[in-house]
Amino acid sequence: MVQASEQLVSSSAERSLLIYMITVLVVVTGLVILFFIVFQKRKNKLLLDKIKREREFEEELLKTQSEIQEQTLKNVGQELHDNVGQLLAVANMQLSLIASLTQDSIKNKVDDTKNVLSDAIKEVRGLSKVLNSEVILNLGFQESLTTEIERLNRMNLIQAKLISTGDKGVCKNNGDAIILFRILQEFISNTVKYSKATELTITLKYSSDNLLVIAEDNGVGFDKINIIKGSGLINMESRAGLIETEFSLISTPNEGTKLTLNYPIKLRALS
Repeated sequence: MVQASEQLVSSSAERSLLIYMITVLVVVTGLVILFFIVFQKRKNKLLLDKIKREREFEEELLKTQSEIQEQTLKNVGQELHDNVGQLLAVANMQLSLIASLTQDSIKNKVDDTKNVLSDAIKEVRGLSKVLNSEVILNLGFQESLTTEIERLNRMNLIQAKLISTGDKGVCKNNGDAIILFRILQEFISNTVKYSKATELTITLKYSSDNLLVIAEDNGVGFDKINIIKGSGLINMESRAGLIETEFSLISTPNEGTKLTLNYPIKLRALS
């Protein structure tokens, strides 16, 4: 009877010890898991903070580069308008004076030269407009783009056209307009230089929420994989990111190139 009682006490003590050990093990395991979760969250937060800082640094660097480029283009545009344009205008006036003093046989040649010089003055003034960001702000996005298209057609560089639908007045963020224009200007420049295209079409579709821009040519296209990092075509996407614009560039060798920009008018108007 006493022995049975002792065995019962011993068995109870063993169970208590076992329960205690299991409890301690569960608590330790829980603490380890909790520590791991907290550590992982902390690690992820630090990683996200690092990525955020890197992205902010890249955006600031890109903004700085864009500001420097805009200032450079502005200076070049002013030089073209104020100096080169004025010199050409003076030369044109002098030719007019010479034409009034020359014989008819020579006057025709002088007049032809005057016409060429007048065309050169128009091109210099047109180029100075699309280089100067202040002029772009004053003209507006679509008007600046129209000026660029007209300049291309005058120079017979390519058969270019601009199609617009919707109310262009909904796009009022002028700072963004400059970036949108520069992206398209880069696309046009590459089309003229490298694509061997004969036609270029830019379509603007305005709505209350978005501006959809589609630029496409019928050139030889290219392989995006082989584009050198840092080239103008790649930088266009970075610029689009600055104004929260969806960017798509599709090109296949011998099938032309298509650029699509979806600019969030409503979202940017609130920013």
